[in-house]
Amino acid sequence: MGFPSLRAAAGVLRRACGPWTPLLGRRPFGLPPMAGNAESPAPVGARQEQDKKVRSGWQGGAKVWEETEQQAKKLKSSADGEPRRKLPKRKIVLLVAYSGKGYHGMQRNVGSSQFKTIEDDLVSALVRSGCIPENHGEDMRKMSFQRCARTDKGVSAAGQVVSLKVWLIDDILEKINSHLPSHIRILGLKRVTGGFNSKNRCDARTYLYMLPTFAFAHKDRDVQDETYRLSAETLRRVNRLLARYKGTHNFHNFTSQKGPREPSAQRYVLDMFCEEPFERDGLEFAVIKVTGQSFMTHQIRKMVGLVVAIAKGYAPEDVLERSWGEAKVDVPKAPGLGLVLERVHFERYNRRFGNDGLHEPLDWAGQEAEAAAFKEQHIYPTIVSTERHERSMAQWLSTLPVHDFSATAQAAASPRGQVPSPQDGSGGDGDSD
Repeated sequence: MGFPSLRAAAGVLRRACGPWTPLLGRRPFGLPPMAGNAESPAPVGARQEQDKKVRSGWQGGAKVWEETEQQAKKLKSSADGEPRRKLPKRKIVLLVAYSGKGYHGMQRNVGSSQFKTIEDDLVSALVRSGCIPENHGEDMRKMSFQRCARTDKGVSAAGQVVSLKVWLIDDILEKINSHLPSHIRILGLKRVTGGFNSKNRCDARTYLYMLPTFAFAHKDRDVQDETYRLSAETLRRVNRLLARYKGTHNFHNFTSQKGPREPSAQRYVLDMFCEEPFERDGLEFAVIKVTGQSFMTHQIRKMVGLVVAIAKGYAPEDVLERSWGEAKVDVPKAPGLGLVLERVHFERYNRRFGNDGLHEPLDWAGQEAEAAAFKEQHIYPTIVSTERHERSMAQWLSTLPVHDFSATAQAAASPRGQVPSPQDGSGGDGDSD
């Protein structure tokens, strides 16, 4: 706090001390009078009483000055439109939907502007809307930010969930969305427990993979272009293959830098199936849905890729069983364009806190219609138009003949605990497809 000017201080003292003798210009107490000053020394008791009053006056003046300065700061803060810095932060979760085309994944790379991510735009909107201070945007740990799934380059989401601490300002969703592009939307917000972590609390994730049905056309028996239509028999065969993924398997061949004996290579798949086909802009598509506890980098795309290779006749069916063994198997990776994070599940959290009278269950039933509308407006059209113009699936299918699905190489038998783990941020427990 700065010191007041001499004139201001004098005014403060006069108000604090009342009609008492002015202080400015008086000689210090206890010193003899200057030459020519006829003032007689005051008695000792009177001087002590005067000293007490002076000290009281200065203390009162300082208090008045401090209160005035604090009021001025509050007025300035209100005039600037900024939230009060002592407003308590609350732990919340946000339901986020986005189209991943043109982005280098979900996770922000602080300090790197070369690759734009979804979180770059999201954090910028949080700061500009007044939900978090600017320094929290620079260091996301300060707001306890955590994403449920670290989606890869080009991957979209209709039900991503992030947890963080924010100032619960008025009209918070409207203000955040006003600073976001139309292909990124906050669909919902809910209060959660103070220690909530969206990644660790998540029980399972559901992804969908949208692809043109000519991906299932047999290389020797069917047409290989847009005129192909998926038959009921082929759909049944595809679903029989996808169902074999259910349960716990060793998916070390479905990611990178993961050894066959690492415990984190074991993943549990609850369900996987292909829905009935449908047409968009004259091209037939189908949607594969998969639900699992967690997925490793590229795992879902390789699961889809291997089933496509089998359906087209490039790989034998027994390659599925071999891919779960210790042998190294060549598993193709399908394009990232059609992959979408559909929803995330918090059953255990809901059972414990969803009905405690303080917190809401994290089921997002009220946002399903809005999420479906977002997919129809931003995600599905992007997949269809990109496939038509860039032909990413058709180009990838042309690479399948170069894979050798019959050859296997015994993986290096490293001692348990000495196989290098991937440094991809998942720590063996995350979701990063």
